[in-house]
Amino acid sequence: MRWPRERARRERLRRQRRPVLLLVDAGTPPPYEVDELEDWIRLPADDVDVKARSEHLMARSQRHGDVTPSLEAGVLRVGTDWVSLSPLEARLTAVLLERMGAVVSRDTLARIGWPTGTNARNTLDVHLVRLRRRLASVGLGVHTVRSRGYLLELSGSCEQDVCDV
Repeated sequence: MRWPRERARRERLRRQRRPVLLLVDAGTPPPYEVDELEDWIRLPADDVDVKARSEHLMARSQRHGDVTPSLEAGVLRVGTDWVSLSPLEARLTAVLLERMGAVVSRDTLARIGWPTGTNARNTLDVHLVRLRRRLASVGLGVHTVRSRGYLLELSGSCEQDVCDV
């Protein structure tokens, strides 16, 4: 991704613990903070150099363990851990994964979970309590963001079950 143009995208991917190769624009200083899942190369760069740097970054990220969650056919995988989800849990999780590290509103989750509608406000709450337990088993946390919605992160990203954002 281009640095510094895609700074916001970089931060989102860092929160998701995904490997990132930054293509630093000529004349621009590289970022100060670079972790084990990140590397950079200054532009213009030869395609061979970019490919080599990308491969090295991917190998390094595998040594640190791939913690990028993936959901397929109702099975959520995080590294070597996995959990089976019901169809409803899979729909809710898919939306949270798609926007991992960002707040998803209650209304969005309710529309995805029950496309034909539900008249019980507590229905979503009950299912989220169950989903939290299931996702915790693979190192993910669903956090309540007061008056806004829910946030999915790797466990340990929030100090408490309720984040004050």
